Amino acid sequence: MPDAIFADPRLARLYDAFDGPRDDLDHYLAIAAELGAASVLDVGCGTGCFAAVLADAGLAVVGVDPALASLDLARDKDSRVRWIHGDATTLPPLQVDLATMTANVAQVFLGDDWEATLRGVHGALGPGGHLVFESRRPEAKAWEGWATTAHRVVDGVEERRELLGVDLPFVSFRHTYRFPDGTEVASDSTLRFRSRAEIEESLVACGFEVVEVRDAPDRPGLENVFVARKVS
Repeated sequence: MPDAIFADPRLARLYDAFDGPRDDLDHYLAIAAELGAASVLDVGCGTGCFAAVLADAGLAVVGVDPALASLDLARDKDSRVRWIHGDATTLPPLQVDLATMTANVAQVFLGDDWEATLRGVHGALGPGGHLVFESRRPEAKAWEGWATTAHRVVDGVEERRELLGVDLPFVSFRHTYRFPDGTEVASDSTLRFRSRAEIEESLVACGFEVVEVRDAPDRPGLENVFVARKVS
């Protein structure tokens, strides 16, 4: 089940404003060009920001997301993209050059759904296709700094964030939004912080080889960007 921030129509409309500039998207676009990708599957596409960037660059794009409220916004954003309501385990037949998971998408899978997602992506890639995604480094303890940005106001809507618990590899937190009319809506989230070794092992087990692990240019020292290739 997607978190309320993505699935609740009132919150989904706020997501892009609170998310701010996506400094990571140029980096992913450059990787797509580097790999010579002509077609891309954007897993967890959300409101479609990256899928639209890819379409602007002339690529054939499929965006998939389980949160219908976010996907509705994405459909309004760009009609060139093929939007699919679902996840990587329920895809129709596809043969794409590249699959991506930007931002925290790779960390929302808390258990066996991670391997199921990797296998679903594997099936959607053509021979030698690539998967590129990022994951926060557990040793950087990103959650310790989240309290410094615990309160924001955008377009008259107040956002409060609180850490609910750290039980590694799981970190849980809550966003609460207060609207000008006084109503409040909360969205609880949990991320799984996997080690580099754990991620590499899962990729190999699901038919990939790890080509490279890079530092995330928008968050140096805090995230790994994995470039993996389909081998079997």
